Amino acid sequence: MWILPKEESTMKHVLSDWDLSPEQVTQILHISEKIKSKPSLYKHTMEGKTLIMLFELASLRTRISFEAGMTQLGGHAIMYGVENQGFSRSETLKDGVAVLSRYGDIIMARVLKHDSMVEMGEASTVPVINGMTELYHPCQNLADLLTIKEKKGKLEGLKIAYVGDGGCNTAASTIIGCAGQGIDVTVVCPDYPEYSPDPALVVKANEAFTGSVNVSHSVEGVVDVDIIYNDVWVSAGMEEEKKKRMEVFPKFQVNAALVKKAKDDCFVMHCLPAKREVEITSEVMDSPQSVVIDQAENRMHAQKGLMVWILDQ
Repeated sequence: MWILPKEESTMKHVLSDWDLSPEQVTQILHISEKIKSKPSLYKHTMEGKTLIMLFELASLRTRISFEAGMTQLGGHAIMYGVENQGFSRSETLKDGVAVLSRYGDIIMARVLKHDSMVEMGEASTVPVINGMTELYHPCQNLADLLTIKEKKGKLEGLKIAYVGDGGCNTAASTIIGCAGQGIDVTVVCPDYPEYSPDPALVVKANEAFTGSVNVSHSVEGVVDVDIIYNDVWVSAGMEEEKKKRMEVFPKFQVNAALVKKAKDDCFVMHCLPAKREVEITSEVMDSPQSVVIDQAENRMHAQKGLMVWILDQ
């Protein structure tokens, strides 16, 4: 279920994309660009600061990009993995997070349920960053926007097609983050409610932002776009749906024929990990139009900018 944004809190949390206004996203991207271009100027920025990373679900890029980024800024990162256990054994999540707030300066969490992220934000006395939940993936979107700006030289006025599972967390963050920066978003997905964006999210984004949001159940939705974006069809926790998904999604594969429908200078993004020859072909992923590896690198740079911004360093 899609969750409406809450009223603004005095604590600078990023629990979902709704916690960042378009103006704040612009600020974060500007900081990220400066840090990436001149990293030596920022190598002591986080000196004496500690990032606590909590994982209910393991992640190659999230864990290493945050830890490497914090290290490069002069700070320290602690990773605590609790797969299949929950963050607390005999204590409440609230108590555990309240204690962790006394040990670190930022908490980044990757949790299975967004309700847990909200509870962490309520309990923490230091900023909490959403490293991913089943509803939102704001750090990924910041990296995506940084990549688009680098490759296209602008954000406003562009068109992006998110192809595949329109009901997933990355699609939701793409809708909010990209539309907020004036990018027109088309979600190209199967004609099933569970694989389409929540209608309330689409309405809210169209009301709140300058970029438009539309849904297409045909691959013709990629015609004339500047960017094609997709993700895996079967994520962790969706194993029981795998058979149905593998029957429904193949016509939405990002392949050479689909890419040809977009603009000639269109580029292709994927948030990784990718299932080659499933949702995206190697021909496309390894082509000059693919910016997938640059996009993955920018997770680190965008998250550096976010951490500096969130602590007002």
